[in-house]
Amino acid sequence: MQTPKQLFLYGLFFSVITILFWGMLAIALKLTSGFADPITLTWLRFFVAGIILGLWQWQRGKLSEFRHLTRRDYGRLIATGSFLIINYTSFAWSLRYLLPGSAQLSFQFAPLFLALGGLFFLKEKVSGLQWLCFLTLGIGMLTFFHPVFGTQQADTIWVGFAIIQVSAMAWSIYALLQKSLFSRLSPSNILLGVYVYAAIVMLPFTSPSQFSGISLSDWLVTGFCCLNTLIAYGAFAQALRYWQTVQVSAAIALTPVTAFVLTELCVLLGWWPSLITSSHADALSLFGMLMVVASAISVQFLSVSMARRKRTLATS
Repeated sequence: MQTPKQLFLYGLFFSVITILFWGMLAIALKLTSGFADPITLTWLRFFVAGIILGLWQWQRGKLSEFRHLTRRDYGRLIATGSFLIINYTSFAWSLRYLLPGSAQLSFQFAPLFLALGGLFFLKEKVSGLQWLCFLTLGIGMLTFFHPVFGTQQADTIWVGFAIIQVSAMAWSIYALLQKSLFSRLSPSNILLGVYVYAAIVMLPFTSPSQFSGISLSDWLVTGFCCLNTLIAYGAFAQALRYWQTVQVSAAIALTPVTAFVLTELCVLLGWWPSLITSSHADALSLFGMLMVVASAISVQFLSVSMARRKRTLATS
């Protein structure tokens, strides 16, 4: 049996891996914008992940779950996959307009959309403190982007911001649909079903020929994007084994900070100067980032607190 210290260290290790890989993913996707369109790259990521995960689940004898699905279950699985396709594609597309750190920070509106989805579709309650956190998140976002107000960059950044919100909304709907499938499929098989579905339906809209003739470094970036999907989500699942969900969620909220730091490190080292540039964030912008991250973390803890209070009232 593992000690509390071991549980903490294992949870910390896998949470750090998740944050690091999701932070690096935004930079890698930015680099692919020079040789691959978002749809083709997303298809390739799903295709590779589907093959690897499919072989893994087959070897473990876990594919039998699909035999027990009803037509309605398959319909929900298709809907889940459709929204994850939108999420992946639109996030990659947004990086044509935003820096990696800005894109990850803008995605922090996802908890708001998830809460609204729970409010309207699952009849879940949103507390006043949670609404205050969402308001603070919005103010923090405006504060972070304040240097570009009134500049020539403003229109480009707002286009990217709008695309990111489409990605965040799609992810929130995906998460709600995925939750409805947990009683029928394991998380790994849900992802497998999504990957296979996406690889099939996206194929007619892709141009794999874009990858012919690209350099070795471009292939390495592409390979990293494909493997990142499995590594990051795998580490995320492992982190949940050792830490409570709220601890992992709070840690994941630091992903934008990681992406921001890694972006500035690339600029400092002179890597990919034609694609990766400094955000030139001032002290007020960094304070805005802090507000966004703090709000995203606070929402997670408030959600757990409300759930515990609800269980206590139900048992009393």
